[in-house]
Amino acid sequence: MNDPVDRGMLDQLEALALSAGRRIMEICREGFEADSKDDDSPVTRADREAEVIILTGLRECFPETPIVAEEEISAGAQPQLDGAAFFLVDPLDGTREFVAGKDDFTVNIALIRQGMPVAGVVYAPARNLLYSGASGIAERVTTDQAHQPLARSVISARLPACPLLIVASRSHRTAETDRYIEQHEAFECVSVGSSLKFCLLASGEADLYPRMGRTMQWDTAAGDAVLRAAGGMTTTLDGRPFIYGPGTAPGDDTFANPHFIARGLCSEA
Repeated sequence: MNDPVDRGMLDQLEALALSAGRRIMEICREGFEADSKDDDSPVTRADREAEVIILTGLRECFPETPIVAEEEISAGAQPQLDGAAFFLVDPLDGTREFVAGKDDFTVNIALIRQGMPVAGVVYAPARNLLYSGASGIAERVTTDQAHQPLARSVISARLPACPLLIVASRSHRTAETDRYIEQHEAFECVSVGSSLKFCLLASGEADLYPRMGRTMQWDTAAGDAVLRAAGGMTTTLDGRPFIYGPGTAPGDDTFANPHFIARGLCSEA
């Protein structure tokens, strides 16, 4: 169960993320309306159609591995997680950014084993950038206008810069997060949407991502997997390992996250 993720599996996850991203951009050009879910978060047909593409592919390629997917969970579908491995899927992370016409939204697919994110792909179709990570290797892939891979390069997290470059949520910034950021004597802060915050750490473009606000596991797992493959880490606020699976945030929804801090190489809290 702890064997490295093979290249073939990662290639399949990448292909599904690219296909979902292609459909999202088609819908962006066609036009769409945003609805509100029960928690008042927006949802569009791009979210729903991208999820169908991903789930169809995952169930065909990996029929024995359960899937926790945002829109299925919202619709009341609760998978049975009897084993130690499952997928976490957010078909369109950063729907608020997507609706607002910004480019920092992503497709997220992650594989969890024994609570750890061991493989993940994050595709930002409006930026033609895909981030991929597993088994200690993280890569950035540029794509063409047909959302096919063009060039691939290895990325890695960096030692902390001075001043620290801290990334924070664009749409969900909290006062608690701001107080944490302001504890640092020298820092620059950049606001970015979606799981791209993890990818900036993974590619050595930022140092710290504190999140003292509510997130769900499908929001973070893919970017977290890329970051860990690039040499970074994510922990809870008290330094414990950040894990995935039902009930990691007691008193909250089944797949809610506790607050966390993601770091590049050897960053200080």
